[in-house]
Amino acid sequence: MTTARGEQPQHDAGVDPLVCLREPTDPACDVFLTGTVFLDIIFTGLDSAPVRGTESWARGMGSSPGGVANMATALARLGLRTSLAAAFGDDHYGEYCWDALEQGEGIDLSLSRTVPGWHSPVTVSMAYEGERTMVSHGHEAPPLDGALPAYPPHARAAVASLVPGRSEDWVAQAARGGAKVFADVGWDDTGRWDLAGLTDLQHCEAFLPNAAEAMRYTRTECPRAAARALADKVRYAVVTLGAEGAYAVDGATGETAEVPAIQVSALDPTGAGDVFVAGFVTGTLADWPLADRLAFAGLTAALSVQEFGGSLSAPTWGEIAAWWQHVQGHARQDPEALRSRYAFLERLLPAPARAWPLRRAVPTIGFRAAHP
Repeated sequence: MTTARGEQPQHDAGVDPLVCLREPTDPACDVFLTGTVFLDIIFTGLDSAPVRGTESWARGMGSSPGGVANMATALARLGLRTSLAAAFGDDHYGEYCWDALEQGEGIDLSLSRTVPGWHSPVTVSMAYEGERTMVSHGHEAPPLDGALPAYPPHARAAVASLVPGRSEDWVAQAARGGAKVFADVGWDDTGRWDLAGLTDLQHCEAFLPNAAEAMRYTRTECPRAAARALADKVRYAVVTLGAEGAYAVDGATGETAEVPAIQVSALDPTGAGDVFVAGFVTGTLADWPLADRLAFAGLTAALSVQEFGGSLSAPTWGEIAAWWQHVQGHARQDPEALRSRYAFLERLLPAPARAWPLRRAVPTIGFRAAHP
């Protein structure tokens, strides 16, 4: 038996990037996704990796929903109406993750369920030297006996994580229902790197691997050549190039775009890939030019790596506006080049309420209510 919770309020992100495109007959959901939600506990302020047989003290700590919640949060903070179907444990961790996503981020969890007797998966992440080490624990959620929808909701888009050799029925169903499917992929532990094994790729509008993944799947030695090869499989092939930025090919028109990375001091790369995908989804649904989509995705990812944590690091429009005001005269890169590249944001950005850099509140599992 499973239990459902009530409907959740619309997320107030301050900016609706699709406002000029919305029609009364549009689906209520902009983006649908499904997957596993983890409780992430992030230790920060470590000078080095923990040493075996010793105790290390971190100067900071945060907690937040992780796993598929990283992507859902990034989408919602960019103003997209986001629906997540996931199982939640009925422990305090699961309750915290549910409330943080529904009440804190405005994510629609009407298709999610709480599973009695199942404990939440947990990931502990230790961030140091611009990298992170993670330890996770969890058990696969028990079958929900039809509690989750047999068919995904009608949506403008869906985000999928492809797994070699595995096909998810909902991906094909979402595509048949008119959703644009955006897909990323993880590292192939089998070492086969067989593109044909990504069977759901045929249903995708866009595929967004990193350079190493793209070159292995296409048997090429150049990420740009890999992107061109992948454009034979999907409409948009987007390859992230790390510190070099990103490169994209429109398989329908042959158009290409390449945008350099913004130079930032990276603290923690956790969730940056999810934020990049969310930025590209936003630009695509808003029908921006390909180069603008790529630039926006890179910007949101760059802002995220300057913060610790997965969903904690996803930027809001307010933070993007504060960054834009700041770079007008204080950027480490050429301010004129940045103004030219990101001028398209001017019509979208709200007036910044606070100056850059913004200091974020880092949540914990929750404080007890004060007693009178």
